[in-house]
Amino acid sequence: MRKSGPPKGLISYLVLELLNQKPRYGYEILKEIRDISGGHWEPSYGSVYPILYKFEEKGWAERIEREDEPDRKYFELTDAGYEELEEKREESGTKAREFADVILGFYHVYVAFATDDRFEVTSPAGEWQFDETFSSWIVEQIIRHHERDFGEFDRIPDTPEEFYERMGLEE
Repeated sequence: MRKSGPPKGLISYLVLELLNQKPRYGYEILKEIRDISGGHWEPSYGSVYPILYKFEEKGWAERIEREDEPDRKYFELTDAGYEELEEKREESGTKAREFADVILGFYHVYVAFATDDRFEVTSPAGEWQFDETFSSWIVEQIIRHHERDFGEFDRIPDTPEEFYERMGLEE
């Protein structure tokens, strides 16, 4: 179980992958991450720029000058940065459970706002609501994205315990 936010190291990994494609500046990286998330998440300047400066300090990236944009701070990966990217790729491959915990955790809070008598959340008319209709829409969007990216969606009848056992996972 994660305590909060995206999996540790996620932004660093994304920055490395984006710099692997081409030299970039901070704002461009922020916008690219927002696009990758379908417009639903954008890290703060306060997280991306320190990562770029840390990469520079560690020798994983270096600033480059561009004549067409002399005021922007572009960064590109160094050989050491490519090595770090390979390590981050392996490390990021172990984060799927953390992603699932974040997604399911926030969905459970959303549903609790809709159904748990301890919460008395009021939403203005014409805004998003904590209710069954909006919950269904969220689930529908996840299914549509799944089908777009992986193919036809097949329901899994397993309980969480059965799924963990079938997949050889620890709870």
